[in-house]
Amino acid sequence: MNSAPALQSVNLDGTFVSLEPLAPEHGQLLFEAAGSDAEDIFRWIPYPMRTAREFETWTATAFAEQDRGESMVFATREKATRNLIGSTRFMNISLPNRRVEIGSTWIIPRCQRTPVNTEAKYLMLRHAFESLGCIRVELKTDALNQKSRDAILRLGAKEEGTFRRHLITWTGRVRDTVYFSILDSEWPEVKARLESRLKAL
Repeated sequence: MNSAPALQSVNLDGTFVSLEPLAPEHGQLLFEAAGSDAEDIFRWIPYPMRTAREFETWTATAFAEQDRGESMVFATREKATRNLIGSTRFMNISLPNRRVEIGSTWIIPRCQRTPVNTEAKYLMLRHAFESLGCIRVELKTDALNQKSRDAILRLGAKEEGTFRRHLITWTGRVRDTVYFSILDSEWPEVKARLESRLKAL
């Protein structure tokens, strides 16, 4: 894996969802998409996401991370409606170690428990292993977020352990973080399972 393909902007297009590179105008549009559900959507995010200004800050931080080669940030668009419904990213990119993390993922409540998240993760995993040449993809979540933990396990990821007292969230709560991974050797089986799930939907 080298720096050119890893950091090149790319659209990941599926049947239910399209992941497009984050653009400056997405901050306001995603703020509007979250709307009155923001408090619930971002309950587990360790930084505040409640106001238009906080979404602007989030967008500026995302671009700064991309400029440093640390992240590739996507806006998530529902194919059926063409509406923006959330965001996700490759983060903590380690080119020498051929490793990325999929994280900072959120989806509006209407699209949760639909094919959207499964297909978005499938598209990102396929890109990571088959285009970027990764040997490892990491995922992590708040130890208290059981719904997220279950969803990651359903993808086929392996739970590796808990980083205790890992982060201090914007509310002051000290968070334990659970880490998961999928390896390149595991990807063919995970891919087949995810494709089977998506075909059945």
